[in-house]
Amino acid sequence: MSTSIIVVGANGRMGRTISQLVDAEPAFNLAGMVDSKEHVGKLAGSPCPVGDSLAAVLPQAPGAVTIDFTAPAVSLQSARTVAESGRALVIGTTGFTDAEKDELRELAKRAPIFWSSNMSIGINVLYKILPELTRALGDTYDIEMVELHHNHKKDSPSGTALTLGECLADARGWKLNDVRCSSRDGIIGERPKAQIGIQAIRGGDVVGVHTVYFMGPGERIEVTHQAHSRENFAQGALRAAAWLAGQKPGKLYSMQDTF
Repeated sequence: MSTSIIVVGANGRMGRTISQLVDAEPAFNLAGMVDSKEHVGKLAGSPCPVGDSLAAVLPQAPGAVTIDFTAPAVSLQSARTVAESGRALVIGTTGFTDAEKDELRELAKRAPIFWSSNMSIGINVLYKILPELTRALGDTYDIEMVELHHNHKKDSPSGTALTLGECLADARGWKLNDVRCSSRDGIIGERPKAQIGIQAIRGGDVVGVHTVYFMGPGERIEVTHQAHSRENFAQGALRAAAWLAGQKPGKLYSMQDTF
């Protein structure tokens, strides 16, 4: 049985990639496409319902799972919309504030909602193993991270870098907001031990590279994840959608729940 998919932000880079994969995968079918009033005209002639709001398209696609890779305000509205009907929603958007994440968690009590700052299977495996590595190495190792993304990316550091940073900080018993350093300039003195540096580089068409450095006495360990194409994230989102279709409301799901 195939999983029906509604794509929000269908004209965006991720939206187009997801739509193309859905068309190519027999296990899925494209049940609806949503974009802003400014761009929805570009969807004319699509073989499925289209509209400038999820609320308009959702009733035309019974049982469909919505996938949203847009912006925090749009994704929050998508979550509010599905919460009214109990329909399922996969969010791959980054840049949410803590208050917005709290709202997502509340809305997830009313509808099956899945959110991950990175849909890559490899990155989600790192969320599991990096804390183990952090604890095994101990406090004598300094932790730094560098993330590279394309020149169109709007948030910095990336949502993935912040999530990686949170799991590293948790392993040390720290709160990331208390120890994160994303800017160094001038005479700043010695590096504090209770610090995790996260630096961002932007340029070209880099899909995404994250490198975590563990630097200790006499040695350095580097753990790098490179995303070669957006299909990596789109495939993860479709995997999440197929899994979410069978879940009930109650918590804000993530890729960790699918393993």
